[in-house]
Formats: sequence, structure tokens, C-alpha cells
Amino acid sequence: MENKEYKYLEKVNSPSDLKTLEVSQLADYCAELRDYIVRSCAVNPGHLSSSLGAVEIAVAIHYVFDFPDDAVVWDVGHQAYAHKIITGRREEFLSQRKSGSIAGFPRMEEGDSFGAGHSSVSISAAYGLAEAAKMSGRQRGVVAVIGDGAMTGGLAFEGLNNAGASNTNLIVVLNDNRQSIDTNVGALRKHLLRITSSRKYNRLKRRVWGGLHFVPRLRALLQHAAHTVKRGLLRQSNLFESLNFRYFGPTNGHDVVGLVRTLRSLQSIEGPKLLHVMTLKGKGYAPAEKGDPAVWHSPGRFDVATGEREPSKGGVAKYQYVFGRALLELAEADERVVGVTAAMATGTSMNILQGAMPERVFDVGIAEGHAVTFSAGLAAGGRVPFCAIYSSFMQRAYDNLIHDVALQNLHVVFCLDRAGLVGEDGATHHGEFDVAYLRPIPNLTIAAPRNEQELRDMMFTASRGSGPFVIRYPRGGAAGVAEGPMKELSVGKAELLREGEDVALLTLGHTALAGSAAAEMAAEQGVSVCHIDLRWAKPLDEDMLRMVAKKFDRIVTVEDGVLNGGVGSAVVEWMSDNGFAPHIVRLGIGDEFVSHGTVGQLKRHCGYDAEGILNAIVKLTTDNQ
Repeated sequence: MENKEYKYLEKVNSPSDLKTLEVSQLADYCAELRDYIVRSCAVNPGHLSSSLGAVEIAVAIHYVFDFPDDAVVWDVGHQAYAHKIITGRREEFLSQRKSGSIAGFPRMEEGDSFGAGHSSVSISAAYGLAEAAKMSGRQRGVVAVIGDGAMTGGLAFEGLNNAGASNTNLIVVLNDNRQSIDTNVGALRKHLLRITSSRKYNRLKRRVWGGLHFVPRLRALLQHAAHTVKRGLLRQSNLFESLNFRYFGPTNGHDVVGLVRTLRSLQSIEGPKLLHVMTLKGKGYAPAEKGDPAVWHSPGRFDVATGEREPSKGGVAKYQYVFGRALLELAEADERVVGVTAAMATGTSMNILQGAMPERVFDVGIAEGHAVTFSAGLAAGGRVPFCAIYSSFMQRAYDNLIHDVALQNLHVVFCLDRAGLVGEDGATHHGEFDVAYLRPIPNLTIAAPRNEQELRDMMFTASRGSGPFVIRYPRGGAAGVAEGPMKELSVGKAELLREGEDVALLTLGHTALAGSAAAEMAAEQGVSVCHIDLRWAKPLDEDMLRMVAKKFDRIVTVEDGVLNGGVGSAVVEWMSDNGFAPHIVRLGIGDEFVSHGTVGQLKRHCGYDAEGILNAIVKLTTDNQ
């Protein structure tokens, strides 16, 4: 990043430094902070637009409250870049999301009040922090910052409901930009729109807010008047006040001086409070303000002056696009096929079907549990729902999957995008647990394609089957195989990719690519590898396993997921249950939360890149000589 002189930015290395600025200087500081975020993300990609929209919120909170003695909980963390820079991580921010540097999301290990990578957690966590402070007799300010998209998550409402029943001091800042990654959907969006567009209410609001600097008695009178007439002006009860939160707003989230004044006033009001602020995603950087919000959420590298994005590397299609195109083909051929997404239409490429057949796609908002049970209802009604959810987000719907889908053996196809290591987003987003947590569930089929054609074939097979069906596939580029007509596969049948005599190599999904490379390198060293693509984590191909067990006493399994309970464990269990005792080496993710870095770096760290697989093969043959 090119050097640029800033008047205020380099003077602020902590919240206490921020407080040395005059209130009148904060707007200029915000402009410098925003410029620094843009310039940093242009060369070191991250989540840009959300953080640009929350700059004034972060500055105002840290100007008013005393972090870390006071707590601020950022929902998800896409909007927390300004917070990271203010709290002493400005230099490290230049390498954020890279291996060995700070994470792109809040982390307690870095000194944040609470870590978050999945949405809708902030209110519950902040309420817990506030209650803990109250129980210890500690006077502590606690602020939760949540976007309107994250507010659609069920956990956010659970937190509001529980906190609202208390008298605990808690401030929830609702950052309303009417956009998460894709456009927000649902009744809450309409409710917030109704609040922010009520002319009569907003005229009253301006008068009330103008009186907040006055003497306490007059301020209390104004607040009481506002509380009395809000319901009438909005024609129905304000949702947040119905949950016993004192509601303030809507107000301009880019007026940093106004936000400072308001937060200072709210400090003195007892009980749970919600401040509704209106912001613009991408604020202050024209290409992000005017461009496609889904693109500028995480734009990759770009030219700061022009906003021109660095073109992605050509060659192979991304798995998500293969999924999107195949889903459209299936929907065109079968009127029963529908799509369900939890606010990730673009991220999963379900927007391809959405654009062609909008009536056949259901975006339920950031509510994975609801997405799964809603899909169960669709299946019970005769539809064939393809429910596309990121693997790590699927963890939030585990009970729904067991109780509402598997127990009733309903025909729902779960497409788990971003399965395995995902790279720079780190531990909160790695899709490493799905095979392990899905394997024990009865009635479930678990498939993993090694290339784009297998993904298409598995989707076709799933559409023609019955019962719950899971297909897991990784983030990013596929194998470069041409996409041909879809065909039905034999469920539970593995595929022999390479004959061999010394070692059996069993890979699942796209790890077959590294496995094939390792087998080639092993051959150059005189080791003959029999390579088998398992394809299915459940059911396993027992005929193939029996052949392997009779012929080989040395086996290596490879998976892009956790070893504890993964497909390697399934192979070990089968061998033991059937009286075989080969020497099995399992490669995958060990008993750890893997940090952030490139996918290549992380696979190398975990030992299942091509070189790691080769080393395991060679060591196994050497140790058994």
C-alpha cells in the first residue's frame, strides 16, 4: 500500500488516544479511517462495504465508552474493521486475514470483548456480559452492534426477548443499511422501512432528539411524550418496544457528532435500549456506494482510483457456479425442484435459478434452522427442495436436520458449500465438521464430488432419490473437468482411479486431486499406489473396502475435514467391525481450530496437501519394511 500522510489517523493507536481529539475533529478522523480501510483492502482483500458503512458507529462508541473496560460486541465482524484499527491493530490491519496476522473477525485472543464470525450472536453475548458485570457489582457499559440482516436470525430475537425482560443496562445499536450480502428480505425489513419512512414520526423524533441536551427533567418529559405517541404514529406497536427495549431513532449513522451526543445521553438511561441508525453500505467510496453490494461486500483486489477490480484468475469454474447452473437445469426438467437459501443467494449461486424462476426460490434470511425446517415442510408437501447453506453455517441447524428432516426421512437435498478449509476467513468459516456431525444421523446419504461433473451427477442422483441427501463441496475453483450431461450414480459406490500394489489411498471428494498427484510422485520413488475415490462418506462402499482389506495391509485415508468422526474414522470402524486390522494412516484436520491463511498454507499445515500425502505414503511403506 502506498504511503499517505494523515493528520489524525497515525495519532490514534488506542481508544484513549481517540479521546484526545476534539469532537469537531472526529468527522475528519472518520474520513481518514475510511480512506485507510479502502487503501488497505485494495491490496489485501477483505470485507469492505460493511466496514465502510460502520466507521462513524465505531468511532462514536469508542469516543464515548472506555474499551476494554466497557464492552462492545460486533455481530459477525464484517463491520468491525474500524474497531480493529482504533484498538491498536492499525499496522497489523495491513496483513489482516493472512497467516500469522490478525483475523478478519473479532477474536477474544486479540483483546476483543467477544468473538463472532456467524451472525445474530451479538445481543445474546452482550446481554451475558452485562449480566456478569451486574452480578459482580461492576459498572460496565455494554454495547452490541448488529446489522438489520443479522437481526433476522432467530438468535437475535431470543436475545432481545430475554434481555428485554430484564432491567440490565445494555445498548443495542441496530445498523440499518437494508442490505446484508444480498438484499434483506422478510417482515422485519418491511417493519424497519415503515419506521424509517413515517414522516409524522420522524418530525416528532427530530424534536425529541433535539431536546436530549436539555436539563434532565425536560429530557425525561420529551422521552415520555415520544414513547406515548410512537405507537399511534406508526399505526402499530414498535417491535422493539414490545420486547421492552427503549427505542431511539432512526438517526443518521454517518453523523459522528450526533452519534456521540446520543450515546452519551443513552449512557444515563437505565435498562435495555436500542438505537436505530441508518447507514449506507460502502459509505465514502463511490464505487462501493454505487456498485453491486454483493460484489463490494468482498471485492478482492481493486484499483483505488478507478474502482476497477482485479480480474479473477481464469481457467476453471467455481463449484458454486457449477451448482447454480446444474440447479437451473434440474428445475427446468422437474417442476418439483425448488431452491432454498439463508440470505446467501449470490454466495451459493442460487441467484442463477432466482433470476430465471424467482417463484421457485425462497430466501428465508439469516435463519438456517428455519431454512431446514421450511425445506422439510416443502418436501412433506411434495416438492424437492435443494437447500444450499455454507457448511459452517449448517452447524446452526443441527436439531432441525435431525428432528424435522432425517427422523421423518424427508426428501431434502442439502448442498453444503464451502466444505473443508476455506482460507482467509479462518476458524469461524472453515467447513470442517460436517461429515463428522452428519455421519451418525440415520437415513442420511453423504456425497462429496471430486470434480464439477461429479457434482452435477450427484445433484441429479439426489433429485431422483428419496430421503435426506447431503452433497458437500469446497470453496473456489473446481478441477477443470468439462461439464457434460448429468447422469445417475450408484449411491454408495466408490471408484477405482489407479491400480497399485503397495499402498491403498482412499480419498474423499476433491482431495482426490492432491491424492492423484501424490500417487504419481510416489510412483517416481518406486511406490505403487492403488487410489480409490470413495465418493460417499455414507454409505461406504463395503465391497470396495473388503477388496482393499484383503489385498492391502497399508492404507492412507484423506479428507478435507476433521479426523475425529470423519470418513477415515468410518473406514477404521468398518475394518475393525469386519475383522480386518490393516495399518491405517488418516490425514485431515486434527483436534484443533485451524486459523486463517491461504487454503494451500492451511492444508500444508494440516498435512494433507500433495506433499503431505506423499510423505505419509512413503513413511508407511518405509516403516513396514
